[in-house]
Amino acid sequence: MKVLEAGPAVWVATGEAAGGRLTRTDLATARGRPAWRARQILAGRALLRGLLAEVAPDHAGEPVVAGHNGKPVLAGRSRPGISISHDGDHTVVAVAPGRRVGVDVQVPPRHVGDSMVRRCAARYTTHLYRMPEPLRHTVFTEIWTVQEACVKADGTGIGGLPWHIDVPPHLDHGDWRRLRWRKVRDLIDVPVACAWEATP
Repeated sequence: MKVLEAGPAVWVATGEAAGGRLTRTDLATARGRPAWRARQILAGRALLRGLLAEVAPDHAGEPVVAGHNGKPVLAGRSRPGISISHDGDHTVVAVAPGRRVGVDVQVPPRHVGDSMVRRCAARYTTHLYRMPEPLRHTVFTEIWTVQEACVKADGTGIGGLPWHIDVPPHLDHGDWRRLRWRKVRDLIDVPVACAWEATP
């Protein structure tokens, strides 16, 4: 398991979790799902359990339940904020004790349509189109992961209209509403972003 501190007491992890002990609730959540989805769920839960064991051990065995808008939360009273994201073979989790948190991982697509670029990076469309195509797709994906991480932390999901969040392509961190966000570098070789509540 590889762990980075994205912000003060905000941890992001990926990889195999040696200390990630799955609970009965975790196993029950995966039961009856298609095999690929069950593997994804269990990988996310094991990684989350491993990260919790390191940074918030008192909460490592608490049940994960669906909170507002389906966002996963721990069932305990004084719980850390958690977030889980998957794309392709990649799984990333985040933990922020006492605060809301969101994380997102995305594999850059081979093609990003013009309408998506205009919608999600409106102010920076011209800048993005000056880039070579593979770089443009990666930079666009970095923008989208920040936008997704923000609405996950906010608890609004897609209803929070993530494409309206201004994410300058040249900045690695910033603010949106009461959240701070960061493009998480050096974790894996695809874009990852994390957003968290600035003050609990």
